[in-house]
Order: sequence, then structure tokens, then C-alpha cells
Amino acid sequence: MLNQVAEGVYTHQSELLQNNTVVVRGRKGVLLVDPGITEGEMLSVADGLRRLGQPVVAGFATHPDWDHALWHAEYGRPPRYGTARCAAYLEELLSHADWKARFVEGLPPEIADETPADLFGLITGLPEGTAYLPWDGPRVRVMEHQAHAPGHAALLVEESRVLVVGDMLSDVFVPMLDTDTADPIGDYLATLRLFEEVAVEVDVFVPGHGSPGGADRLRAQIELDRAYLLALREGVTPDDPRIGPAARPGWEWVTDIHDGQARTLAGKGLIDGPAR
Repeated sequence: MLNQVAEGVYTHQSELLQNNTVVVRGRKGVLLVDPGITEGEMLSVADGLRRLGQPVVAGFATHPDWDHALWHAEYGRPPRYGTARCAAYLEELLSHADWKARFVEGLPPEIADETPADLFGLITGLPEGTAYLPWDGPRVRVMEHQAHAPGHAALLVEESRVLVVGDMLSDVFVPMLDTDTADPIGDYLATLRLFEEVAVEVDVFVPGHGSPGGADRLRAQIELDRAYLLALREGVTPDDPRIGPAARPGWEWVTDIHDGQARTLAGKGLIDGPAR
């Protein structure tokens, strides 16, 4: 089922990880961003597109994590874009003979048998510095940044004033850092400032996981994520509703994500000490 969040923009949310697939209507078809994570969910998206009478004419992966670079034969074979760094990361991954075994090992066991891998990661990298997505539809601004994963990008659908942020600004996940970079927290804070700069152009934002929201919640989510990062950098336990005793039922394991990245950053000397 597709839910309309703005004029010409729709979402579909997965059950297990609350992944948001985003659909943007163009002139002759749709842009499909971060398709769903199980075969049944992808078929549901395909059925929703048939009801709209819209084929898929372009795809986009916001970043190279497994749950954002999937695809299904029902969507056809249109160009599937990502940033150059995203595409290069996936190309290197797919160059290994055992990539599929690694892929399956990394899946949540609940959906390991339901997630199709055959079309995973087949992304065409946009030229460095590409400002707008090359497709026959409303202007979609490509905003590459360094937070969370290599080659991550947000998309701003200018006409509809919708910001698609990938794995950021989530109400279910704390900020998840790319701990392989020299300054993971600094990279993330810089991206939050980027989102603040475009907030005046946004009426709706869609995170990669969790609940879409309006302009007021966008600003509140930026502040919540900034507070988490500053506490993490100081080595203190963040006062954050997504972790600890306040965590929502069924999502207590997000605290483990926080603890794990705190230990990693402390071990690299990037924060004052493990935030506990």
C-alpha cells in the first residue's frame, strides 16, 4: 500500500525495520527510492504502482547499505542511480565471489529467506558534483554528504518540498555513524547543519526508518540528533528517548547499537570515553 505524503510523493513502510520506500511521480513514470526489504513488500509496492498506472522510470539508492540497494524484477530495468561513491562501494562488494553468502549472513534472520538478492547493488554512479537527478520528472536535488555511510545522499523534491534523508533523522534509530572515517561525529554534525540550511524549503521529510514528519518535527529531530552526538562526544549517556529505559517496546536493541558505537569510538580515541 502506498501512502501519499505530499503532492506526487508516496511512501511504503516495511514491517520489520520500518524502512521507508519513496515514490515520486514524474511525467511518464515514477522515481523509486530505496525499495522495500522483502519480496512481499516489494510486490506490494509494484501493485501500488500499477494502481497508479505508473511504471518505474528511474531508481535511486540513498546509500549502499543492504536494505537500501535492493530491487525486484517487477520494477523493470530502468536506470538505478546513486552517488559515485555509493556505486563504487557496491561494485567492490559485488566483485567478491562470495558476496551473496556475505549478503545473506548479514540479513536479519526473520527475513533472510524473504529478501531477494539477485538484483542487489546494481547502481549507476552519478558523476561527481551532480546537482539534480537526471530523469523526466520534478527537479530532485541530490545532496551528498559524509554521514552514516560512504556516498550517502539526501534528495530534495523541490516542487513538493519533500526531503528524503535516507538513514538519518529517524525516530526509531539513534544516529548511526560511519566509524571508519577520521571524524564520524563531525561528519554527522556537518550533515545536520546541511539539513538546517534547507529546512526552509521543506514541508515533509522522510527518514529511511521510522515516521515521516512535517517541518516542525524536522527541526526537532535535528536538535535531538545533535544532542545525542554532543553527549556521545563528551562520553556521557545521552538523554534520548530511543535508548535506555525510555526505548519503545520491541526496539530496546537500539541501545546495543549506541553502546557498540560508543565503545568503537572510545577505542579509537575519538570520544572522551564510552557513553554509558
